[in-house]
Amino acid sequence: MTQKHALHSRLTTLIQEIYPAAESDHIAHDVIDAFWPDGSQQSETGRIPSNDLWNEENALLITYGNSIIDGSHKPLDLLHDFLLRRMKGVVNGVHILPFFPYTSDDGFAVSDFRAVNPQLGDWPDINRISEDFDLMSDLVLNHVSSQGHWFNSYRQGQAPYDKYFFEASPDDDLGDVVRPRTTPLLQEVETVNGPRHVWCTFSHDQIDLDFRNPEVLLEFLRIIRLHVDNGVKVIRLDAVAFLWKEAGTSSIHLPQTHAIIKLMRLLCDYASEDIILLTETNVPKAENLSYFGKHDEAHAIYNFPLPPLILHAVMSNSAHYLRRWQSGMPPAPMGCAYLNFTASHDGIGMRPVEGILPATEQARMIDTIKHTGGLVSMRALPDGGEAPYEINTTYFEATAQTFDGKDDHHFDRFVCTQTIPMSLEGIPAFYIHSMLATPNDHAQVKHRGMNRAINRHRWDYPELNALLDDPASKQSRVLTALSERLRIRAKQPAFHPNATQFTMPLDDRVFGVWRQSLDRRQSIFALHNVSDQPVVLSHLSMNLIEDEQWFDLLGSYTIDMDQEEIMLAPYQCRWITNQGRT
Repeated sequence: MTQKHALHSRLTTLIQEIYPAAESDHIAHDVIDAFWPDGSQQSETGRIPSNDLWNEENALLITYGNSIIDGSHKPLDLLHDFLLRRMKGVVNGVHILPFFPYTSDDGFAVSDFRAVNPQLGDWPDINRISEDFDLMSDLVLNHVSSQGHWFNSYRQGQAPYDKYFFEASPDDDLGDVVRPRTTPLLQEVETVNGPRHVWCTFSHDQIDLDFRNPEVLLEFLRIIRLHVDNGVKVIRLDAVAFLWKEAGTSSIHLPQTHAIIKLMRLLCDYASEDIILLTETNVPKAENLSYFGKHDEAHAIYNFPLPPLILHAVMSNSAHYLRRWQSGMPPAPMGCAYLNFTASHDGIGMRPVEGILPATEQARMIDTIKHTGGLVSMRALPDGGEAPYEINTTYFEATAQTFDGKDDHHFDRFVCTQTIPMSLEGIPAFYIHSMLATPNDHAQVKHRGMNRAINRHRWDYPELNALLDDPASKQSRVLTALSERLRIRAKQPAFHPNATQFTMPLDDRVFGVWRQSLDRRQSIFALHNVSDQPVVLSHLSMNLIEDEQWFDLLGSYTIDMDQEEIMLAPYQCRWITNQGRT
């Protein structure tokens, strides 16, 4: 069987899983035509799962296209300048959050998938950034704006959009539907065919699409091709867990959703370009891990428990829950990787720590966050109740105090929280407001009436540059410290995203992992004191090989094998290695 026929055969099998009543052979041809419209870009062979899509140099910056403004220049040009001036050699990739025209939710209610928001710039501005950094874009494929062309055409009964949106009835069995919001699931709208109830997982400005219609899938494959042709390397599948809906079910993680991701992964693996699929599924551990499939779904998944668990560790002066969770995490399958982060444009999700962090500990976190000026957003439960969905705060402000109150360790505590994701198996990603020690923006919360605005500040570029040029400012101190560590990290083979990892059973105040490079030549013992107390460890507990010299990459410190003790100041981190480079 030729590779071309192999691709077609595998597509047909997946299409039969998604659309059992449709002509799968015909749809397979349409899929290929949508993804390779000119027929010339298809690779002769599919990519075999391997660990060569990334290495220890990979790190991402997460930002909105207009996180930096000055009132005169295009925000995308300012972002590019910031990246070149401050981030070159620190990160090699950038996730620009939805940069398309939109009507709400800061870009996630897209009104035009094929255009760049003119308030940010245009496609050539995106192209220039992609020439200097690996670019991640959002495929907001679960829903579209209620005010965009697609939904307006649906209401007017115009093909093909008249069959693009998911309709349901208030009489349907919808009691088990899992949702991240408290607004009504169904919205009644007027159409030329009379009133209809459309499905709205997130808000009434975000109307869910109906992937039971193959034309919807084909249109998004064309959109992926548009992104890739404009320099995008990583496609983030936003809210993908909710893609397929059925009355009488939870309408999350359904088999058809996984089959659609497998189809997209198959196409990406046959593309001549290096394309990475990242799934955004802010859900408990087992559900999140399911999106690796059998190394045939997402190339990468978010490590969603990390933000709340790292925050809890430094608040409680104990890595107990963080270590217990990490000890039970499997290595990513071949050809896959974790995306490690502490903060994003959304809040600190609490669902991922269900079953990991006791409710009493979650309540202590929420109480402490409120004392630092943070907020809490709720989600609806099937029984009509509510539960905490996410904590809304900048991560810098979240680390301002512990359960015991404020102290003088804020800077070191925050840097410790950002060092942990640098040390772990996976690719580290950093929200721009973490890199810039941005304070909570309460003015925007009041102005916009949205909790998440607290962590979506827009920096005035001249003001920001003045702060970054002042070595005494919080912004300069944090960016300098994190940049130095990322530059060191990028030179260590033991920090390859798939390098061996073992979670070390140490003092509860220390979170430690052992990493070993793929060629087994370099070891790094990454130690993080998450407490406000000095800690003394015996190097015997780490099995350092005696006939090798060990030193700390994060300081001029060589291990004295005769002393047997390693000192850690409050919130200090050490990367102890046998052959690292700084």
